[in-house]
Amino acid sequence: MKKKILLMISMCLIVLGLTACGEDPTKVDYNGFTYDQLKGACENAVNILQSMSESDKAGALASGDEVMVNLITRWEEATKDVGEYQKLGEFIIEKSGKTLTCEQRIIYAGRPVILTYVYKYHNMELEDITVDQVQTLGEKMTNAALNTLMGMGVVFTVLILISLIIRCFKFLSYFEKKGSKETAPVKEQTVAPVPPAVEEAMAAQDGLELAAVIAAAIAASTGTSTDDFVVRSIKRRF
Repeated sequence: MKKKILLMISMCLIVLGLTACGEDPTKVDYNGFTYDQLKGACENAVNILQSMSESDKAGALASGDEVMVNLITRWEEATKDVGEYQKLGEFIIEKSGKTLTCEQRIIYAGRPVILTYVYKYHNMELEDITVDQVQTLGEKMTNAALNTLMGMGVVFTVLILISLIIRCFKFLSYFEKKGSKETAPVKEQTVAPVPPAVEEAMAAQDGLELAAVIAAAIAASTGTSTDDFVVRSIKRRF
């Protein structure tokens, strides 16, 4: 019995989930705006941009209105080289968190273009308007590959720079040690020449000292006093 009840509850939850997922977007209230109102805003923008002359575009660009300037600039870039205008395509509304996105597909002979309105859902204030070309699968894959290669190139470049910086630390420590070992050169001190008078005085002083030493040695060997000795002269023989 319990298994049957659980099975019935599960079936009800599945049915409710499928009903919620398959809800008709044209019947939903988008914070006070209907599906037709949001779709009409995008269609009117497309019709106005399609019918604007070059003078009207120049005047709008010169007005200084940031929203209008961005819209016209992006429109000109997106509709360049896409061929002739054919018709309006599918209109899609998506709510993600606090953002409501409205996408109007515009069919051209060359490739489709998508006009996107982005609203803040809590007050339905227009946040941004973008116009982009619809890329083919090959173009998307090419862009993804280029982005991947660019990211990998940046990563490897940074790693190479880090390894070079780490390698430079070794040379810095080497130069620091070498600089600490090197000492400042010692300046040679020049000895000033001794004047002749000073040399004679030094020689006389040396002679007196030598005489005193000899007299003391003789007195010690003979047992007499140095007072009885008189040194007349000292001659050096080489």
